[in-house]
Amino acid sequence: MSRYIKITLVNRGVSCLARLLDEEAPRTSEAVWAALPQEGQVYHGKYARNEIYNLVPAFAETEPGAENTTITPIPGDLCYFSFTSTELGAPGYGYRSGEGGDTSETIVDLAVFYGRNNLLINGDRGWIPGNVFGAIEEGLEEFAAACQDLWMNGAAGETLRYERA
Repeated sequence: MSRYIKITLVNRGVSCLARLLDEEAPRTSEAVWAALPQEGQVYHGKYARNEIYNLVPAFAETEPGAENTTITPIPGDLCYFSFTSTELGAPGYGYRSGEGGDTSETIVDLAVFYGRNNLLINGDRGWIPGNVFGAIEEGLEEFAAACQDLWMNGAAGETLRYERA
């Protein structure tokens, strides 16, 4: 039986429903499922293009490792990335104090891709493959419009929540 998660831009009051890809990414799907709910400041991707994400402390007992990876996510893909604080610490990333780059812990990036033509490359690190662990099945169009609003009007004060559906 499929497992689903609800993803919400809290202040905008917009949600979508995604199916976990248990067969394609079993370790990542299980790690995310076991750690729900997750919520934090939302960011819009700078490099990837049509991406929103939040940064949370590492939550997996054992890091899932690479599985079902991509560098070209499609609309509706949910991706998991794991970074060290030094990988996110460059001032050009724009995180404020306490938001990613200035901790000594591993940081997990939970991302939602809402549009086409994404490419996971970073000027400092090169290719950044992500584990595709979920696929949005309901509400993508409305959610994408809210993501575009976030891009045009700002992410300040907005949070992104992942929870079991």
